[in-house]
Amino acid sequence: MSALLTVRDLAVSYRGTGGPVQAVRGVDLDVAPGEVVALVGESGSGKSTLAQAVIGLLPEGGSVTGGSAVLDGTELTGLSGRALRTVRGARIGLVPQDPGVGLNPVQKIGTQVGEVLRTHGLADRRSAPARAVELLEQAGLPDPGTRAGQYPHELSGGMRQRVLIAIAIAAGPALVIADEPTSALDATVARRILDHLDTLRRELGTALLLITHDLAVATDRADRVVVLRHGRVVEQGTPAELLAGARDPYTRELLDAAPGLAVTAPRDRPAVDGSGTPVAEVRDLVKDFPLPRARGEWTRGTHRAVDGVSFTVARGETLALVGESGSGKSTTARLLLRLEDPTSGQVLIGGEDVTAVRGEAWRRLRRRAQLIYQNPYASLDPRFRIREVVTEPLRAFSVGTARERDARAAELLDRVALPSSVLDRRPAELSGGQRQRVAIARALALSPDLVVCDEPVSALDVSVQARVLELLAELQDRDGLSYVFISHDLAVVRRVAHRTGVLRDGRLRELRPTAELFTDPRDDHTRELLAAVAGRRAGVVT
Repeated sequence: MSALLTVRDLAVSYRGTGGPVQAVRGVDLDVAPGEVVALVGESGSGKSTLAQAVIGLLPEGGSVTGGSAVLDGTELTGLSGRALRTVRGARIGLVPQDPGVGLNPVQKIGTQVGEVLRTHGLADRRSAPARAVELLEQAGLPDPGTRAGQYPHELSGGMRQRVLIAIAIAAGPALVIADEPTSALDATVARRILDHLDTLRRELGTALLLITHDLAVATDRADRVVVLRHGRVVEQGTPAELLAGARDPYTRELLDAAPGLAVTAPRDRPAVDGSGTPVAEVRDLVKDFPLPRARGEWTRGTHRAVDGVSFTVARGETLALVGESGSGKSTTARLLLRLEDPTSGQVLIGGEDVTAVRGEAWRRLRRRAQLIYQNPYASLDPRFRIREVVTEPLRAFSVGTARERDARAAELLDRVALPSSVLDRRPAELSGGQRQRVAIARALALSPDLVVCDEPVSALDVSVQARVLELLAELQDRDGLSYVFISHDLAVVRRVAHRTGVLRDGRLRELRPTAELFTDPRDDHTRELLAAVAGRRAGVVT
């Protein structure tokens, strides 16, 4: 079968302060009609740049410096902006990464889908709205007629991603480029989105170029996998070929790091003695949030985000809380740290009720529990040097002199395997994995008993993710730390947690040792979460 897309010796560079920076270096790539090809690699590998070059959407400063990209006989490199606009949408559709920023916030959904049809002469002002509803239904959006009249902020992340799919397929393109289409979504929602893309591919005969950093997703979904590193193709083949015997060390590293493809048993964890006073205890926790007052109503309703949740965390234990967005896991974490006050119930830290204390007594207890946020790119103050970031908790609690605090910062960086030279750098000068290590160092500054980790690795590439998880486990083994680990990804949880609680609609559906939960899930929702873990083709996660 002849290729639909043929890329040969493609090179792309960006203008840099020290001269051109090569982002893509002599890449060859073929995509056949109806085929799914996955581009895999860490951040900076060149996979998104390659796709942007093909579709003519390189950011300012980027340019194709060599090679060619041919779509069904049409050379794409060197086309004018006007000519490219006739290709984009009509012959190549794009599903961007972030559904939160991929749509115009001030235009209704139906208008945005209809705009593609009108741009390519496939509908006029009168027929576009009805056709837009048909496309939203084809993309799997529930109640498409109602959704067409809503704005993006009124839809969930999964719904917005389906709208982007509708826009991408509106003009019937021969090729769809999906750039990390599920990285911002819960595992079960991500599975449904990928399932639907696969259904559309089979029904419409559309080829799919899937960009992802996760080899587990790629091996589940692609006919062929192309692995990039530093702008070069280091290996490619069918999923079966890569899983059976990847040749390149970088490919093997990605395979080992992908949680869903972990072919070794989860890391052996020391037994936890739960006989003493728990580090943390939650008793029948309830949290209600008021809803906006409906038109014509005098009273306001409430939404119960957490509904009767109870658990304990022993010293040296990792307790994972998993569930989809809206399940109540992050609200439970905020209540545990008393960043929110509960409607009812108790939270005890070291046997003391933190819901009942005030003033200095609460301040003393607050030192014993710290938080690692989800996004290392947003959780560190960009104006501070790393020295100031790490010592900020010490300054807040007036711990030590300036010299002692600096010494403590250097000690903490050593504990998280960062050189002391990092102290005088700013967050923007560090990688995502290095920033998250700094965030861990900051959380440890006050020597807490409990650390709440709120999706601490979801924003990181899988290989960096694996190193951060290993670091957390090593710190726990050495210092006896207790973790509450918030995640929507059961494959990650399998690596780190002693026990796992599954939340849905604010209720704790089951709480059991992690190994038992994986081998014998009792709740239907737990089984659904397990089924959504990428890596099913490899037969590793069951």
